[in-house]
Amino acid sequence: MAPAVVLPVEELNNRQPEVEGEEIDDEGAPEEGTGAGKKKKKKKKSKKKKAEQTEPPRIPISKLFPGGHYPEGESVPYKNDNTWRTTSEEKRHLERIQNENPELTYEYIRRGGEVHRQVRRAARKFIQPGRSMVEIADYIEDSVRALVEADGLEAGIGFPTGLSRNHVAAHYTPNPGDTSKLENGDVLKVDFGVQVKGRIVDSAFTLCFDPTYDRLLEAVKAATNAGIREAGIDARLGELGGIIQETMESYEVEVNGKILPVKSITNLSGHSIGRYSIHGGGKSVPLIPTDDQTKMEEGEYFAIETFGSTGRGRVIESGEVSHYAKMDDAPHVPLRLTSAKSLLNTITQKFNTLAFCRRYLEHEGESKYLLGLNHLVQQGIVQEYPPLVDQRGSMTAQFEHTILLRPTAKEVVSRGDDY
Repeated sequence: MAPAVVLPVEELNNRQPEVEGEEIDDEGAPEEGTGAGKKKKKKKKSKKKKAEQTEPPRIPISKLFPGGHYPEGESVPYKNDNTWRTTSEEKRHLERIQNENPELTYEYIRRGGEVHRQVRRAARKFIQPGRSMVEIADYIEDSVRALVEADGLEAGIGFPTGLSRNHVAAHYTPNPGDTSKLENGDVLKVDFGVQVKGRIVDSAFTLCFDPTYDRLLEAVKAATNAGIREAGIDARLGELGGIIQETMESYEVEVNGKILPVKSITNLSGHSIGRYSIHGGGKSVPLIPTDDQTKMEEGEYFAIETFGSTGRGRVIESGEVSHYAKMDDAPHVPLRLTSAKSLLNTITQKFNTLAFCRRYLEHEGESKYLLGLNHLVQQGIVQEYPPLVDQRGSMTAQFEHTILLRPTAKEVVSRGDDY
């Protein structure tokens, strides 16, 4: 491991407070050993040392914000029939009450948002062709654990770090023993989460090292921003899908002289986020128009997540499974395998309903767990999530942010100056 290099945190977070030194004139205090009329010396206050982050990131966020108040994400006023919320004294009062309630406080999710911003800025510099997928995943996850001060279910990683490449749109993370490496021609989706007290911040971005696919990335980023712009209290989910698709499919990509339309991936979607459940709440934000008249509601969290493709625009499950999660309504069934009983105890204590992967089991000291894990899947206690892939040869991209529908405004919790 390379030695830690200290970098000014403003390279990582331009909202970090800074205090400059200032000159103070000590009027009325005569210079020592002189008469009252002598010229006074000017003294300088010592400069307050700027908060710093390391490379790789290892200083906990709580040390950079010792007051326990973390930066807000992008705060956006509501539109149309909800503009009154911004100035409503009743809604302002409700928001103050919520922010003082330990179970509802926005500081939990903002702490996760700040961890995400600092880790991903460092990860963007670290991720380069030639690095192994395990190396990239470890860099991100070790950084998250350090900055959030991982402590079991109290705080930690929100779900396995997605590092899906090319035609694989989602649900790939390297399993133990994976030796694959990032290549120059890859289009890499980087999707990771941070949880504090079960409040999950879910955000993703895409990197490519060949300008051929820059327009694909632009299309997906624009579609995500369109979804964020139109999301809000009372927004209908089916209508949001239409806005997302219209934006996404206004782009084209030229590959080897051939013009390819960018397509919304029709069977993927954004989603509401529950406590300790990345897809909790039961609501989906489609990427195409639907007849779903369900509305977004005050107090909800959503991952506005869009996927674009140069292929068929539809994914199927294919490949080795790496993502798992204990079911919310897991049945109570007798387990005949001792290894399955022991593994279930570890999963419940360390992850509960948070998604996990095989590398996380090994991080918790588990070994020879595959038989027990497969038994838990067969019994319907744990669900597996295979990779989601479009047609081979196509390219897919993803951008995502977490939004919080506060009483007075919509907050894009994970927004930073990088995207």
